[in-house]
Amino acid sequence: MKPTSTDSTQATGFPSQTYAEIVLEPAYNQARQHLLNPMMAVNKAHLIMLCEQHIIPEKEAFHIASALQRLDVDKLRTSEYSSRVEDLFFQVENELEQLGGESTGNLHLARSRNDMGIAIYRMVLREKLSTAITSGLALHRSLRKFALRHIHTLMIAHTHTQQAHPTTLAHYICAVNDSLERDLERLKAAYVGCNRSSLGAAALTTSGFPVSRERTAELLGFDEVIENAYDAVSGADYAGEAASAAQLAAINLGRFVQDLLLWCTQEYGGLVVAAPYVQISSIMPQKRNPVSLEHARSLLSSAKGDTSTVLHMIHNTPFGDIVDTEDDMQPYLWKSLNTLESVYRLLSEIIDTLKVNESLLRKRAENSFATVTELADTLVRTDGLSFRKAHSIVSHLVTQLTESGTHISGLTWDMVNQAVQDLSDKPLALTRENLRDALSPQHFVYVRQVLGGPNPDEVKRVLANQAIRLNAKEKWNRETVSKLRSVDVNLNGILNGRPDRT
Repeated sequence: MKPTSTDSTQATGFPSQTYAEIVLEPAYNQARQHLLNPMMAVNKAHLIMLCEQHIIPEKEAFHIASALQRLDVDKLRTSEYSSRVEDLFFQVENELEQLGGESTGNLHLARSRNDMGIAIYRMVLREKLSTAITSGLALHRSLRKFALRHIHTLMIAHTHTQQAHPTTLAHYICAVNDSLERDLERLKAAYVGCNRSSLGAAALTTSGFPVSRERTAELLGFDEVIENAYDAVSGADYAGEAASAAQLAAINLGRFVQDLLLWCTQEYGGLVVAAPYVQISSIMPQKRNPVSLEHARSLLSSAKGDTSTVLHMIHNTPFGDIVDTEDDMQPYLWKSLNTLESVYRLLSEIIDTLKVNESLLRKRAENSFATVTELADTLVRTDGLSFRKAHSIVSHLVTQLTESGTHISGLTWDMVNQAVQDLSDKPLALTRENLRDALSPQHFVYVRQVLGGPNPDEVKRVLANQAIRLNAKEKWNRETVSKLRSVDVNLNGILNGRPDRT
């Protein structure tokens, strides 16, 4: 059990037991799990730059490099917090001094925990963003393949939760994929905003030593340097941008999952989730609970909640050094991106194995009143009625049928003729064939060839363009991942040769 004594009964030296328990120890445990590798990379890059800029002698750089390479990182990763040091940074510094002596203290020349900490956080965040983007792109590809299989799968689209128009499942999935694509663009923009180096800013005013901020950025795979040193250690919008992008992505995807859950109900009956993603009831033998989708929905809600925490923690933080605040904030951001990424992967597998009751969806479309907008449109074409008058006539006919419990198939040419004659002296120009086409969901979909409509050829065009954009995004992502993976290899290669520019 934790001691219950208050700080006033403890020793006066820093840190107090309560502060260590509540703040320092959790931060240390988070750091050794997530920050150790980028911390070591920053140490190596800074050392290489110090040597190249002749800020420290080459012989001393070799000595520090040897200590860095002999440091037992795996031991540090499993170490326990000790109040003898404030945080992981000082723990690493102490162990380097034990390995290499006092001269290792020059590794901290011309830098601060401020610029170093922000760089480390950005390195972790860019990895999380990159991983989420990778899995999001995989989901995009799964959805596109699914849509290609269902270009001709008729279904009813809904507005206000009521039957609206016939469309196709592919047309719906194209919309979901466009939304997902925008989410991935926002995550990519967050990556670009994140992948900028704070190193060389030191506490917030740079240094009197001739450091090369550009070189450390290059060595660590950053695309740019944050030019203003004050901004480098104070700006938190890179984290807010990532949180906002992840939040909107979770919200958008959650709406899609909600539809999937509805369509999996026995009452709707449109979709069947594959066996690996359902659970049975402990009491009801007939149940096929789509728990994978239920968990996806709740996990997306939790991701949204974690991003809200990040934004709230940034709010009203003074515009100055934000590193210590980020100790508390960053884990929520990491968790939100991890959750989003995991749901991307899960949904990709669900979509790949999802079964569609195509005949039921088609029959439902054929038996609904969802096509009657086309009947009104057709009356405009054939009989020269205004759309508002045609709308009124068709609305009256639908009311007649529904009140008498009659199916759409009960709508006859004679009924239309009578309704038109009641409002006009002209004979009905609409033919029986016109009426049959106007009530056909296949015809409804086919004639909507306008940009973005459900016509199969238009949907194929959209899917082809999505594939082009997807390939471009995947190319960028592969190059980005490759660049990140090369950082440690390049740093170690330089240290194992000579720690100066080759």
